[in-house]
Amino acid sequence: MKDKIIKSLTESSQTISALKKQAELIEKIGELLILTYQKSGKILVFGNGGSAADSQHFADELVGRFSKNRKPLPALALTTNTSDLTSIANDFGYELVFSRQLEAHAKPGDLVFAISTSGNSPNVVRALETAKSLGLKTVGLTGKTGGKVRGLVDHCLCVPSTNTAHIQEAHITVLQTLCGLVEEALFPSAPKAH
Repeated sequence: MKDKIIKSLTESSQTISALKKQAELIEKIGELLILTYQKSGKILVFGNGGSAADSQHFADELVGRFSKNRKPLPALALTTNTSDLTSIANDFGYELVFSRQLEAHAKPGDLVFAISTSGNSPNVVRALETAKSLGLKTVGLTGKTGGKVRGLVDHCLCVPSTNTAHIQEAHITVLQTLCGLVEEALFPSAPKAH
């Protein structure tokens, strides 16, 4: 068992460490996120399963706080309203659960974050097509190949792995890094939370 633990931790740290090669891309995404807030936009984020949980975590860090006591930033995880999710899935089909919410909530100047380890989730792909039709800027967080998401977003961070767990670990690391960049840029003098 100890060998399996060490193997898992080693593979996880190697996957996250490999993201250093994409530091410039992460910086570009951070700049886009900061610019969105400077222009009074909001973040709309979504994904399935573990990526839904990551969406909620990301939105919470922006609305609540990451590491500084500062004013809240507008962010919506399109994975949280069970009435919307179930009614849209029932009435229109599961492929539209995110795209329909984008049509309802997105405004010009908003930024869309799509999280999908495979990059091929039909409802994520459909939502990105909707985002494109609405003229929104888009970011994708995916696994190794990027899947269909890669060709639909302005910026795609493809974690160099095919292991879903390690991809998700890398995604949350990137999302928290972005939260730190946003707070430092927008609230440089805000006190650190204890």
